[in-house]
Amino acid sequence: MRKILLSACLASPLAALAQTSPAAANGSNPATTNSATTKPAATKVTTGQPAEAVSVIPSVNVAGERPTNRIDRQVYDVKSDISTSNSTAADALNNVPSVAVDPDGTVTLRGSSNVQILVDGKPSAMLQGENRGATLNAMQADDIESVEVINNPGAQFGNEAGGGPILNLVMRRNRKAGGFANLNANAGVEGRYNSAFSGSYNEGAWGIQGGAHIRHDGRNSTADLSRDQLDSNGNWVHSSQHSSGVGLNDMSGVNSTVNYNLNATDTLAASANYNARTNDQHGVDHYINGATALQPLTDYVRTTQRSGDARNFGWGTRYDHKGELPNEVLKIDLRVSASENQSDNLYANSYASGNLPNTRAAQHNNSSIRIVDFTGDYERPLWGGSAKAGYKIATNTSDAESAYTDINPYTSAVTLNPARSNHYQLEETVVALYGSYQLRLNDDWGLLAGLRSEHTALDIHQYTSNVEASNNYLNFMPSLFATYRLSEASTLRFAYARRIRRPNANDLNPYVVYRDEFNVSSGNPLLKPTKTDSFEVGYETKLFGLETNLRSYYRRDTDAIVDYRTLLANNVLLTTRRNGEGSHSSGLEFTMSGKLTPELTLNTSGNLMRMQQTTFDDQGLLNTRTANSLSGRVRLNYAYSAATQVQMALQMQGKMLSGQGYRSPNSTFNLSLRQALTPRLSMLATVTDLFNTNKMETVVDSATLRETSTRRFDGRVFYLGLSYRFGGPNKEGEQHEPRMGPPPGGPGGPGFGGPPPQG
Repeated sequence: MRKILLSACLASPLAALAQTSPAAANGSNPATTNSATTKPAATKVTTGQPAEAVSVIPSVNVAGERPTNRIDRQVYDVKSDISTSNSTAADALNNVPSVAVDPDGTVTLRGSSNVQILVDGKPSAMLQGENRGATLNAMQADDIESVEVINNPGAQFGNEAGGGPILNLVMRRNRKAGGFANLNANAGVEGRYNSAFSGSYNEGAWGIQGGAHIRHDGRNSTADLSRDQLDSNGNWVHSSQHSSGVGLNDMSGVNSTVNYNLNATDTLAASANYNARTNDQHGVDHYINGATALQPLTDYVRTTQRSGDARNFGWGTRYDHKGELPNEVLKIDLRVSASENQSDNLYANSYASGNLPNTRAAQHNNSSIRIVDFTGDYERPLWGGSAKAGYKIATNTSDAESAYTDINPYTSAVTLNPARSNHYQLEETVVALYGSYQLRLNDDWGLLAGLRSEHTALDIHQYTSNVEASNNYLNFMPSLFATYRLSEASTLRFAYARRIRRPNANDLNPYVVYRDEFNVSSGNPLLKPTKTDSFEVGYETKLFGLETNLRSYYRRDTDAIVDYRTLLANNVLLTTRRNGEGSHSSGLEFTMSGKLTPELTLNTSGNLMRMQQTTFDDQGLLNTRTANSLSGRVRLNYAYSAATQVQMALQMQGKMLSGQGYRSPNSTFNLSLRQALTPRLSMLATVTDLFNTNKMETVVDSATLRETSTRRFDGRVFYLGLSYRFGGPNKEGEQHEPRMGPPPGGPGGPGFGGPPPQG
């Protein structure tokens, strides 16, 4: 540890309503709105504490209401993780059942990477495409209140950013009068550090909330690739690649939200955010290409010096109106978010064999995403139930440009390489209407049915090839949810939903994009959207005093978009996308949480899944592959005393099919210790990937290609930090306000005085 960096910022603006209860603020009564969807009462969750009291230092974790499952989603309280003050959103998602986030930030849910991530129910440019991983590894976990897992999204949810299941990050918000703030500072090994400040102030009709964060972090990595290809003479040719990447990046952000109550029924809100990060790294790749009848063996080293930066920013406005009828609410919401990325790579090739001269090259990349999302939602009682309708008008513009230049090693003259340069733009416009109706049939049965229609218009501009194309299509997506209360402690849940996954810009761009000497990629403009039908049956009860959920599910994809690999000349692998014949998966998922003893709290989950994919192999033949996978996690919290708590977390990810190959299982083990020093000051120590076991291994075994790629990370990282709370209660045993703050770079910030919009 070399330094601890403190960051402080005056928070301005917030999503909170002073002097107003949450129910009045959002214009609805949650107990009434979800009466057909929830258990009779929310469950209290407390951290394990011994019976003896500590006179000076109260426990740093306090009792709170667990977010209650709703008819169409499961809600997981991630703020109970004692390591949230120095961890990221990626770490928080890794604690959610059946969710896995690898070190690059790739997210899977029940084995599918086709996952939407929303912030308070809305999409954001910073969580689109290649931005997602870096954003999740920069966003503070401390800002997240809960994660909503929506495996079967209903009619109110759109199909942007993948169209599959949804992970909705619900951000913390505070509505109590007065001021509250929290400051965290953490230092880690090898110069890592992070710091975050968040605060809120509510007075009269006004509420303000905001925060700032900085982070210097990253994961160095090494990779090994072994490849055997079948050449035209029927001989297997061996090649290998060893790579290493070193470099920590800087990330920072500020955000703010302001609320104003016009009167008892109308609320206005506005928000803004800005985030920045660097993208600096030094890489070394050692390539060995086997000899063939036409080419000699080549052995060379390629060094890469990468520099660049990214900016994410957004703003939003919202108007809420509470009608005269009970639970009658109108919400109008406008969100604008953008992401801009640029990077420069300098390459140098040094040949040890093959009689080739040393070469140099440079590559400049620019990419941007801009999302405008305008929605309206209206809800009112109707025929003994609750009806909801809404619209969505959204535009998503993606632009990517890459200029690759060869540098003469003797004269330093620069020449544009047109085969590795590319400029591409995709403009997508979606107009959607939806309607849903929720009804409590009797004391036991609840029902929610909906239908969504979406019209999509795509305009493709391939400037490099001077190609213009467009496409339009209309989709209808039904959904149906039901609950049946077996007893006061047990509930059955049923769900069905149809979704579509639209190809994104990279999927559609036909130009061949250079990745490295062994790998290139291209999109496929002929891709069709993937249609997904998902079914689920769930059972919720208490078992041995633990909250227990058991769910069986089945998911079928039609025209599934999968990776397709083809070997080109000179041992270069082309990865593109195709519509497979289809795929399906089914499984059984369980979660259990609660107190084993007064001092020991358990959170555990598991997912036993069977996957099947049908695709064309590299010889054009139809091929069906299956795999069984077991994933799970166990988290134990032990309260040694009211001031000292220890947490152990084991995560295991099972085998996953991926196009023509599969990803091997992996596991990690994390350890955390929190020590309260005073009623307001606490210390936290964490070790991630204690046994350094986290790796990403991908295997391809086809008729003409056998390849194993293994990437390892310096995952074992130690952090030591302090957390200090300003304002709020300060009496022994009294609950203090949790850490507050809008999301770093969230699409307009959290709150706006009510539940997240879902248009």
